[in-house]
Amino acid sequence: MGMTLTEKILAAHADLPRVRPGDLVEARVDFCFANDITAPLAIREFERTGVETVFDPDRVALVPDHYAPNKDIASAEQCKIMREFARRHALPHYFEVGRAGIAHVLLAEQGFVLPGEVFVGADSHTCNHGALGAFATGVGSSDLAAVMATGRLWFRVPETLRFVFRGRPAPWVTGKDLVLRIIGDIGVDGARYCAMEFAGEALRHLTMDERFSITNMAVEAGGKNGIMEPDDVVLDWVRPRARRPFTPVFADPDAEYARVVEYDTSRLEPVVSAPSSPGNVVPVREAAGVPVDQVFIGTCTNGRLEDLRVAARLLEGRSVHPRTRMLVIPATPAIYRQALEEGLIKIFLDAGAVVSASTCGPCIGGHMGVLAAGEVCVSTSSRNFVGRMGHRESKVYLSGPAVAAASAVLGRLAHPDEVLGKTAAGVGR
Repeated sequence: MGMTLTEKILAAHADLPRVRPGDLVEARVDFCFANDITAPLAIREFERTGVETVFDPDRVALVPDHYAPNKDIASAEQCKIMREFARRHALPHYFEVGRAGIAHVLLAEQGFVLPGEVFVGADSHTCNHGALGAFATGVGSSDLAAVMATGRLWFRVPETLRFVFRGRPAPWVTGKDLVLRIIGDIGVDGARYCAMEFAGEALRHLTMDERFSITNMAVEAGGKNGIMEPDDVVLDWVRPRARRPFTPVFADPDAEYARVVEYDTSRLEPVVSAPSSPGNVVPVREAAGVPVDQVFIGTCTNGRLEDLRVAARLLEGRSVHPRTRMLVIPATPAIYRQALEEGLIKIFLDAGAVVSASTCGPCIGGHMGVLAAGEVCVSTSSRNFVGRMGHRESKVYLSGPAVAAASAVLGRLAHPDEVLGKTAAGVGR
């Protein structure tokens, strides 16, 4: 019996001929990172080990993205710890404000994560990078400290659930809709400590940005990692960015899966996750009409260039509804710059939206767009738990960028057809 994509990567990094689900392995880690919330804890644990240097300065990144630019003294102190550690250990990949972006988008964009590699980060959405064909997973700060010291970490090999997307996605159905549909079907613990492998011919119709949205949210179903085989689309995207040689890994034809679930994407429709669980998924037409106080387009899930293009398409020549405020946050400086050059930022500003420098702030209710009691937000982020974006009595609907932008225009939850009509569909393709 062969191995799944995740099993093959872990076996190769543990120097074993094969592994099976449930095996405990110690694997080499190709790259690791931490952010301004998790890095100070990891640094403290690293220093307690007595190890004098990180295992490889070129394979450690520190990205202040949650509370940077710093919102208060406490966040400034957190970033200071990161900055001083990077200087002390001559780490070349500390990303100061102005060069920093949301880590999960920034690190892939700059070629730090590659097909066939093992990548860990002290942040739960590290699974994002599985779209590149890498085993990528979030770890705690103490685990990250161990990786910084040794370049290795132990894993229990997960079972693999395979999700196969057939057909061509229906109009307005994006990668975000596909992953929300899965989470709605299997629940927020339906893939607990499992690898979620995504496959099928429908992936060919998705942009890389849409693919990242899918693997990014594997953790919202409890997944250990989300992963896709590195097809030509992936390899064409990676090759000009890659910072080191890499070897793509593919699943064996006779690999054994714990479960296989298939979807005919031509029969799906845009969805939202209603408050207050990513698994509370309903077609957007069933939720349409809910008054909206705020729309937020950004985060590691949907703050990429393609997301901004889709939103701009809905907003061009229109205005944000008078009762609604809209925030747009490009995930990295490069995306911001490209959006500026394409005229997308002007469209957002002309429509009455606020455009900010890259930050995770609104997604975690930290700063920039915190919700008051009773307010409703449509967000392209990944979580809508109680109090996630502000007051415990606020409510968050998760959606893709097209639904979010349509809702901003109409001031209520809306299907994109209500703004552009059926003839204008075909998002991202």
